[in-house]
Amino acid sequence: MAARPTFVRNEALKTIRPNYPGNKMIGREFCNGEELYEPTFGTVLRWQTSKNPQKEEKKADTWVPNVVDCTAFLKSQEDGLVWLGHASFLLRVGGVLLLTDPLLFSSIGLRRRHALPCRPEDLTGIAYLLLSHGHRDHLDAESIKLLARQNPNMQVLTSLRMTPLLRGMAPTLKVQEAGWWQQYNLGDNAPFELFYLPASHWHRRGLFDLNQVLWGSFLLRTPDFRTIYFAADTSMAGHFEEIEQQFGPLDIVLMPIGAYKPAYMMQLSHVNPHEAAKAANLLRAGHVVPMHYGTFDLSDEPASEPLREIQMVANGNMLRGELHVPAVGEVLRWQDWE
Repeated sequence: MAARPTFVRNEALKTIRPNYPGNKMIGREFCNGEELYEPTFGTVLRWQTSKNPQKEEKKADTWVPNVVDCTAFLKSQEDGLVWLGHASFLLRVGGVLLLTDPLLFSSIGLRRRHALPCRPEDLTGIAYLLLSHGHRDHLDAESIKLLARQNPNMQVLTSLRMTPLLRGMAPTLKVQEAGWWQQYNLGDNAPFELFYLPASHWHRRGLFDLNQVLWGSFLLRTPDFRTIYFAADTSMAGHFEEIEQQFGPLDIVLMPIGAYKPAYMMQLSHVNPHEAAKAANLLRAGHVVPMHYGTFDLSDEPASEPLREIQMVANGNMLRGELHVPAVGEVLRWQDWE
C-alpha cells in the first residue's frame, strides 16, 4: 500500500500563502509540488554513453566570464550585489551582508573554470547564509566549514530537514529551516523580510537520501517593498506565476540560465535560457541577472551558449526586464535601479 501523504512546515514560522497546508511528503520524500519526482540512474547512464552532438563545438569553446576583484566591496558597508560565479552572490541590503549557495573551491567533478573574485578568507561579516538546496554545486562542505569558522555569528536560512546535513559539516551553525511560502524570523530590527518559496527541483547527495531534504528559492523584500528574488535551481513550472500573484511584479530576479542539455535529463531540473526569459516575464521582473553558467562544466551545451541565448532574447525585445550581465566580482548597485 502506498504511503499516505503528509504535509510539513516549520510551525514556528509564518506561512504567507492562505490555506497552504505545508510541503507534501510521501513517505520520507518531499514531493515536487504535488507529485514525486525521482530522477533515475538510467538517465545518467544514457547521458554518459550517448554522443553529444555539440561535442566539438563545446571543446572549442574556451569562453570564461571576466573576473574583477571585489575585496573593496567586502571591506565596505556599501549596499550592492556581487556575483561570485555559478549561484553564489554576495548581497548587501541596509548594511547587512548575505551570501547565497557558496561553492568557493574546486572539488571532485566540480572544477572552477575561473578564479574566485576575492580570497576565501576575506568572506567575513556575513550575517545570513542562504542555502537553497542540498546539491553539491550549491552546498559544499569545505565552503560551509570555512564560512562557519570565519563568521561565528552567521545564521543559515534554508529548507526543511537540512539541519542534520549542515551540523555534520559545522556543528555550531545557527540554522533556521522553512518550508515553501514561509517567512523567516529575522527579529524586529532586520532591514528586510525574507521568504522561502517554491522551485521545481529535487534533492540527492548520496545513494539513500533522495528527496529527503527540501529545495526552494528565496525572496527578499525591503521596507519600501522592493523585491530581490533568487530563483536557485529550477525547471519551468507554475510556481513563477504563483509567486507573482503573491508579491506582484518583482524588481530584481537572479535567474539560472545554464546546465540544460541534454534536455531529456535536464529539462525537469533546470531552465534553458528561453525558459529563463519566460519565467522572468511571468514574474514581471524589472531587472534580470543571469547565473548558473560559466563557472562549472555540468552539461552538454558549450560554455558561452547560455549567455549568448539570453542576450539574443533580450536584444529581440522578448525579455520584459533589463538584462544585467556582470563580470564575476563586479559590484552592481541594485539600489539605484529604477
